[in-house]
Amino acid sequence: MPEATLILIFVTSLLVGFSGALLPGPLVAFNVSESLRHGFWAGPALVLGHAFTELLMVGALAWGLSRFLGQGWLTAAIGVAGGLVLVYMGLAVLRINWGRRDPLELEGAVHQGHQAPMVGGIVLSLFNPSWLIWWVSVGSTYVLWALGLGVVGLGAFYLGHILADLSWYSLVSLIVTSGRRSLSGRLYRGVLVGTGLFLTGFGGFFILRGLGLLA
Repeated sequence: MPEATLILIFVTSLLVGFSGALLPGPLVAFNVSESLRHGFWAGPALVLGHAFTELLMVGALAWGLSRFLGQGWLTAAIGVAGGLVLVYMGLAVLRINWGRRDPLELEGAVHQGHQAPMVGGIVLSLFNPSWLIWWVSVGSTYVLWALGLGVVGLGAFYLGHILADLSWYSLVSLIVTSGRRSLSGRLYRGVLVGTGLFLTGFGGFFILRGLGLLA
């Protein structure tokens, strides 16, 4: 049923988006430093800039990949590649929990400059190599899947992905501005374990789905 597929795209996009947002990186550090300087709204502003770059990427991928929908081998190859990246990400998330240091220490953030949060969200997205790699692999897989339902499918994917970023970065900003300097290690590790297992399993789903197109 198209409705069920639409819901599946939205929910899995939300969960995959959370798994990426949860990992420490330049956007998290920038979010913390700007929240300390500008308050809670630095988080949503950063996501607004980040969302702008991702909207352009979704549009570019949809325009470029739509012409290849009828070529099963290419769709399969993109699906398998995206699945492999998701499995790798899932295992990487799980590996964080085996390390000795806390997965996210907010007091370790450094000042990143004087850019406005929204501009910083754009710049840090565009010049982050892992961001481009994710969109070429996992993002392309999702866009091809969503294109089966047209603009509505793309909208469900994009909305789920951005809501994950908005929720997480807003939560980090709230924690920083309310005076807490670190997240609960046990709770955060539990969330990471769950998202790591989800990524690994969903990566397997994409791989099997891609291989099924070759059968």
